[in-house]
Amino acid sequence: MNQAPTIKALIAEDESILSLTLQRMLDKLWPELELCSVVENGIEAVQAALSNLPDVLFLDIKMPGKTGLEVAQELAEEWPAEQPFPMVVYVTAYDEFAVQAFETCAADYVLKPISEERLNKTIKRLQEHFQARAKTQNGDQKPDTELERVIAQLRQLHQIQLPNSAENLSPTTEKLSVIRAAVGNNIRIIPIEDVIYFEATDKYINVVTAEHSSLIRSSLRDLLPQLDSSLFWQIHRSTVVNVKRVHMAHKDESGKITLKLKNSDDKLSVSRVYAHLFKQM
Repeated sequence: MNQAPTIKALIAEDESILSLTLQRMLDKLWPELELCSVVENGIEAVQAALSNLPDVLFLDIKMPGKTGLEVAQELAEEWPAEQPFPMVVYVTAYDEFAVQAFETCAADYVLKPISEERLNKTIKRLQEHFQARAKTQNGDQKPDTELERVIAQLRQLHQIQLPNSAENLSPTTEKLSVIRAAVGNNIRIIPIEDVIYFEATDKYINVVTAEHSSLIRSSLRDLLPQLDSSLFWQIHRSTVVNVKRVHMAHKDESGKITLKLKNSDDKLSVSRVYAHLFKQM
C-alpha cells in the first residue's frame, strides 16, 4: 500500500502571537502536515517558498517587505514550471466587505482572530484538493493547474480596493504629464509620452526614454495610480511599459512572452500574471 505523500506548508505572519496560534491549531487539526518554514515578512516568504517548494502557503495580507498578494505574484512569476503551484490561503484582518471579495475571487482565507472552526473548513478544502490531485497524478491534470487558478485570482484581486489601505489612491488622482528626475544638481524634465518603460530597482525607479535613463525615488505602487492605465501597462511586478512604444510581443516555445520595443534595443519580459494583455484581439 502506497503511503500518502507528505504535504508541506509555509506560514508568513509578522505577528508572533498569531503565528504561534496558527501553528498550534494546524498541529491539532492537521497533525500530518509538515511545517517546513515560518517567516515574518514577505521577502523571507518568497525566499523560503522557492527554497522549500511547499504545497500550501498561509500568507498574511499585510506584512513587512511584501504583502501577501505581492508574495503570491512574485512566486507565480518565479515558480518552477515542473512543480505544482502551492495552494494559497490568505490570512486577513479585513472586514466582511473584503472577505466577500476574496470569496468572489475563489481565494481561500482565514480571518483574524483565527477560529478553529473556520480553519478546519479551510483544512478540509485543502485535503480534498490534495486527494483529488493524488488521484490524477498520472492522469490529465497539468502541473500548472493551480498556478493558472492563482494567476486568475491575482488578476481579479488587483482590481479590488481593499479597505483601510494607504497604498490605494483615489481614482481621481491627477495623472502625471511630466517626470522630474534629479541628475546631479539639475532636474531633468521628461514628458510622460517620452517614457518607454519604468523599471523598479530596490528603492528607485529607472525611467527609460530613447535618449537616456534617469532614476527617481519612488515605488511602482505609488507611481501606478498616477499613470494613464490605457497608455502604461504593468507587464511584470517590476516593469511598466508605454504600450505605444511596443513594436511586437514574441511568444517562445515555452509560452514566455518578450516585448520588442520601438527606438530601443531593450527587450522586456512579460510575467505569467500579465500575459493575457497580449492575447490576439
